[in-house]
Amino acid sequence: MVDMSRPTRRRVLASGAAVSAAAIAGCIGEDGEEDDNGEEPADIGEYQYDREEPGDEETASGSSIEFLQPAERDEDFDPVVSFDSYSMQVANLVFDGLYEWDDEMELEPKIADGMPEEEDDGETFIFEIQDGIEFHNGDEVTASDVAHSFTAPVEEETENAATYAMIESAEPIDDYSLEVNLEHPYGPFTLVTMAVNVVPEEVRTEDREDFNTDPIGSGPFQFTDFQAGEYVELERWDDYWDEPQPYVEEIRFEDAPDDANRVAQVLAGDADVIDTVPATEWDEVDGADDVRIHGSRSPSYMYLAFNCNEGETTDPDVRRAVGHSFSMQEFVNEHLGPAAAPLVSPVPEITNDEGDWEFPVDEWEEMMPEYDPEQAEQLLEDAGVSDDWEPRIIAPEGGPREALAERIGSRLTEIGYGADVQGMSFATLVDTYTTGNADDYEMYLLGWTGGPDPDAYFYNLFHESQEEVGQGHFYEGQGEFHDNILEARESADQDERRELYIDVTEEILEYMPVLPAYSEHNTMAAREEVMDLHAHPAVSYNPRIVSDYQNTWVDE
Repeated sequence: MVDMSRPTRRRVLASGAAVSAAAIAGCIGEDGEEDDNGEEPADIGEYQYDREEPGDEETASGSSIEFLQPAERDEDFDPVVSFDSYSMQVANLVFDGLYEWDDEMELEPKIADGMPEEEDDGETFIFEIQDGIEFHNGDEVTASDVAHSFTAPVEEETENAATYAMIESAEPIDDYSLEVNLEHPYGPFTLVTMAVNVVPEEVRTEDREDFNTDPIGSGPFQFTDFQAGEYVELERWDDYWDEPQPYVEEIRFEDAPDDANRVAQVLAGDADVIDTVPATEWDEVDGADDVRIHGSRSPSYMYLAFNCNEGETTDPDVRRAVGHSFSMQEFVNEHLGPAAAPLVSPVPEITNDEGDWEFPVDEWEEMMPEYDPEQAEQLLEDAGVSDDWEPRIIAPEGGPREALAERIGSRLTEIGYGADVQGMSFATLVDTYTTGNADDYEMYLLGWTGGPDPDAYFYNLFHESQEEVGQGHFYEGQGEFHDNILEARESADQDERRELYIDVTEEILEYMPVLPAYSEHNTMAAREEVMDLHAHPAVSYNPRIVSDYQNTWVDE
């Protein structure tokens, strides 16, 4: 399934794919904390709604939905190999997981019969699965299928391998139980890795290529039609084993990467639901009488990274000066409004809250540089930075992150310096930001999507083993910085891991190899007749359609 816990370079691309592609121009002027109208932006919580129940279940059960996605799919629907969010939006309706995330990002049993029995200090897990669950072809789901789902990503060297690489073995004990052994304790295992989508081993291995585009799962929907690069059509599986049964009878997914076109279609009633409400179109969509925005906080993390390998930004005082040169709060208010929230650490708000980490966020907020152009200018002068310094800032072209790069460049110009801001395609960007060459960049803006465990952010974005893979800042760290990240990764003790992550975060905020920017929320816009729709924190779970907390239908 989509790797929520350990993204690779390609995951950086996926993170950007969900961001508005419309250009947003930066503004020059006084930095504060309010939007252009002098008001605080609305909270994303205002776009979450109470449960809705149909008056006529028989009529609701004939519902159909057309869902527009904001990026092209990779067209990999086999969760063993699928690695983009939009293919997984389809696959997550076709397959059930051993465990699945609820709307608060907590794992709950699905195919599993309760939580696993843990042995050997977190290196062995015994899973029981429910009997009588069937795949769409009538085959029963067995422990062998679950074991295959755990081990296939590594054995086949897929892009999902890192999620399961710590698994030494997964062996059935009988048809309804299996034992999973880890090479070492792995902190995120019970928070993330257990959410594996279960595939039928025999059918899948008979013809993996065919299975990838005509999959068979045990989920509430099954494939009926697929045209590569155009659409996927699913229909309700009326023999679905779990409750509740979905009201939606058919759902059609289409690519619609052009923001304005996607919004125009839902406003005109030519589509039922669209994924991602662009910041540039937010007010128009929010003001429409017959369309509702649905939103949820997400585990996305956008950031400004500094080249710690070459150039003026190898000096932490220069990095801090850049942080003082502009206001992240004002930028988010003006350019993203309710669609995002500023961050004060590499751990998104939802990861901290729903994971019960209880990090000292208030203390971290005080460590973040406030907008203070005089201090920024003084720090640069004391660091011996010449007046003709114009650092190159690179960012994905045409979206909020390029606008943020332009805002930083404008503020540096105001205090007597400048910047060479370059928006790039993702393909060019990933070949550039990992070089470590100051001529290529001294700062870059990117994003990452993790999950309920901080390891997703700290290991991939800061551990030295990931240089030139998921990071290009080349931060050597002070003392035990990298050792602490690895130790937290290989510990099953959350209290121990929490303390290690606090130390790591405080070093990041003090030496600032990366400046946290914002978390962009998951949003959808739907016609008002689409009922009981709820945005999930994980983009790959949208639209959820049916779960314990929702059963979407269209009130014709």
